[in-house]
Amino acid sequence: MDFIIGSGSKPAAGGATPSDLIKDGSAATFTADVIEASMKAPVIVDFWATWCGPCKQLGPALEKVVREARGAVRMVKIDVDKNQELAAQLRIQSVPTVYAFANGRPVDGFTGAQSESQLRAFVQRLTKSAAQPSLAEVMDEAKALLAQGDAETAAQIFQQVLGEDPNNGPAMAGLLRCLMAVGDVDSVVQMLGQLPPELAKHAEVAAVRTALELQQAAAAGAGQAAELRRRLAANADDHQARFDLALAYYGAGETEAALEELLELFRRDRTWNDDGARKQLLKMFEALGGAHPLTLQGRRRLSALLFA
Repeated sequence: MDFIIGSGSKPAAGGATPSDLIKDGSAATFTADVIEASMKAPVIVDFWATWCGPCKQLGPALEKVVREARGAVRMVKIDVDKNQELAAQLRIQSVPTVYAFANGRPVDGFTGAQSESQLRAFVQRLTKSAAQPSLAEVMDEAKALLAQGDAETAAQIFQQVLGEDPNNGPAMAGLLRCLMAVGDVDSVVQMLGQLPPELAKHAEVAAVRTALELQQAAAAGAGQAAELRRRLAANADDHQARFDLALAYYGAGETEAALEELLELFRRDRTWNDDGARKQLLKMFEALGGAHPLTLQGRRRLSALLFA
């Protein structure tokens, strides 16, 4: 990796030398140079190309402003022609495009040429907003990303938390859920088997174990939903078909439909299969988590049936 060194520059604040402040990056070094480095100081990423006229103006001006900040921010330059896959992943549609990362995630950016005064204002915003977020804020961000379907980014954040606190139950549970979301069930099974006893007993980790058990049970009925619905249409009191359909729905990610079938089964025969519907409902509530809207709604409806 080549570093861009300004001649005659003095060491930057905080022990960083000029060669540390600005560097050429690539897809292979992006995690270390940008994601991990931004946990210590904001990192400005300049996406450019050799054929881009405005890039030739913006790049040197941005380097100048970064050096003036004397270690408060860092800069990584990415040639989009040499890193087309990375540019596509980050949705770079034109150059120059500049993203700023702090605490492992993008926080600001712009497209096109900017004046030096605009660049200084950009850096000032970054340095003012670079305070480390609380652990709760970091965890909330990761959980939100997972809920939005970005399991890979969420996993990176959970791993960062675990790097600081290996016994953090919620972070471990979050990482395991990310692995489940991308279909890496084997890693989940392996990790659950290797956890220290206290961490394995954590409520959120236990909920992941339950979710895994439900998923594995549901896998047996994959592809049978249509046949199970046909059986129920012929006989609404085919309790085994309704129970199996609930598992099939759960395995397909249709959790609300799964809960509906189990609640209906409990309403029809609460004693069937040794209280099987209620027990399965409780497992799904645990897997979802106590604060999940479907858990809260499902528990209310189950209580209403119990005391009807």
